[in-house]
Amino acid sequence: MLADSPVRIDNLPNISDVEVLSDLLTHIGGHVTQKGDEITIDPRGIKPMPLPNGRVKQMRASYYMMGAMLGKFKKAAIGLPGGCNLGPRPIDQHIKGFEALGAVVTNEQGSIYLRAKELVGARIYLDVVSVGATINIMLAAVKAKGKTIIENAAKEPEIIDVATLLSSMGADIKGAGTDVIRIEGKEQLKGCGHSIIPDRIEAGTYIIAAACMGTDVKIKNVIPDHLESLIAKLDEMGVNVQSDDDVIIVERSKQITGADIKTLVHPGFPTDLQQPVTSLLVKAKGTSIITDTIYNARFKHIDELRRMGADIKVEGRSAMINGGKR
Repeated sequence: MLADSPVRIDNLPNISDVEVLSDLLTHIGGHVTQKGDEITIDPRGIKPMPLPNGRVKQMRASYYMMGAMLGKFKKAAIGLPGGCNLGPRPIDQHIKGFEALGAVVTNEQGSIYLRAKELVGARIYLDVVSVGATINIMLAAVKAKGKTIIENAAKEPEIIDVATLLSSMGADIKGAGTDVIRIEGKEQLKGCGHSIIPDRIEAGTYIIAAACMGTDVKIKNVIPDHLESLIAKLDEMGVNVQSDDDVIIVERSKQITGADIKTLVHPGFPTDLQQPVTSLLVKAKGTSIITDTIYNARFKHIDELRRMGADIKVEGRSAMINGGKR
């Protein structure tokens, strides 16, 4: 949306979120064509129209339209985002960033309205490390006048990937992947081509499933460096994981032992892999404790595992697993 000419993105997953975002872009005047895992977006016809609640509520990431529309048009109106029910996930840090750049943000009839005469770079300190807020502020800041500094920024690989795309469009971004990101605003951004990174959470899910199976499995088209925290924990549990350039091999393990795991912001253990690794710990011998410091409501799978015979007790943000059960 931020570009002034077409953008081509490939290595795209075949998931409903892509379809929802394509529909939202088409709704506001964008021209979207998709062929296999490649999509081309021509943003030249896009108008700053209000975005309807229906489609917006189908996915959490629809809130990125706020930063992009604010950057491009200096105004936006969008319904409150939906997504998975993981407990409270406020967007106050996003709004704090937009206001620091000069926007006035109001909540009217269940939609968020953002309006700015102009966007001016600012120093923004995030009270909570947030991937969503970091990306959303980046989207607005690349078109703001002057320099924006985002402190306590998220460091996930996805942040680097977004920065790579924006840089290919002509944005001036330094420090993506560290906790301080510096952005020099530009008046114009050009179209480009971009291949998105493999999904580390999907890769991690397959790796954990392979460890559960206990047979040799090769997982291709992955970036092993993005999975270091998971691989380190699996190694501690006795799972033999070998990695090469873009391949991970999970080998047959004689016995898996329990481990204590705490989810943390990147580069710590990802909260999105907490649920699959809990299933693996049910199989592992001994007692394990898994603590989710990110989403305290992310234990709804435990009841289902108990119905299948798992011995798990939840106390607050932690689950105690007595493993080795069938």
